[in-house]
Amino acid sequence: MNSIEAYEQDIWLQLDFLKSFKKQKSISATSQKNILFSGSGDSLVSSLLAESFSGGLIRAMDPLDLFKNKSLVKSKQVYFVSISGNTITNIKVAKIAKKAIAITSKPQSRLAKASDGIILLNSTNSGVFTAGSISFLESALTCISLVKNIKIPNISLFRQSQISAKKVKLSKRIFVLGNLYTFPIAMYCAAKFYEILGYDVHYSRIEQFSHMELFSAKKTDTVIIFEEKNPHTKQLGKNLKNIGIDVIHPDLPSDKFSQVIYCIFFSQLISLYEAKKKGKKECHFVTAKKIRDVSNQMIY
Repeated sequence: MNSIEAYEQDIWLQLDFLKSFKKQKSISATSQKNILFSGSGDSLVSSLLAESFSGGLIRAMDPLDLFKNKSLVKSKQVYFVSISGNTITNIKVAKIAKKAIAITSKPQSRLAKASDGIILLNSTNSGVFTAGSISFLESALTCISLVKNIKIPNISLFRQSQISAKKVKLSKRIFVLGNLYTFPIAMYCAAKFYEILGYDVHYSRIEQFSHMELFSAKKTDTVIIFEEKNPHTKQLGKNLKNIGIDVIHPDLPSDKFSQVIYCIFFSQLISLYEAKKKGKKECHFVTAKKIRDVSNQMIY
């Protein structure tokens, strides 16, 4: 099985996973004020979702920032999100935190051993080295459920996102925009395009895009808007289309949590379908060995 096939299989495995996912007991609002979440890559996205759904009580922070500013963690309980449990900066910070909890799929990892407690991620996957999908969904749902009582949506949300994703036509230069809840998924969406296709993708908050990234946009670029259709986003889409920029604005559900789940699926599927259109068999980060070597040298 090649890595694109594995990515697709992992995406479909999420449907059964959603039926069996066990929520965490939510942390009290009082305790949330003294908690940080930290992670890198997809795991930072999960951490940012915890921050968003906590109503700002929890902070999500970059692990290297925490390591270089040790006073931030010596009096805090820190939840470290790491599928592998082997990213070196997480491990260093876990050793100096007041209390460290590892959210990981590897109970024997160095992070797990350096932590005071473990929340084990145990979703099934293809077992092939590929871009993160089901592992990310599990970590995201785990982080959100730690700060908010959630109701897992049924699979109709996946079907809706699939119908929309199949209609998408993309350029090789993409901007993904999000709000308080969906900005982390804009980051995740960009990451899938980096990993799978090596595309030039940017992520931004909706308001900030009009102040900054817009000035680098060019005719035929693609802008994806992860927010429900309202007067502001409709006007933005209209203005962009008027200057020749393609706009993708899927119909999101009204519930904020459902919006996030929809955007996760949509992000996974549009990158998958784009890879299939291009006839790709392997993810870009699998074949870009020199780049991956640099990444591994810095991470591990």
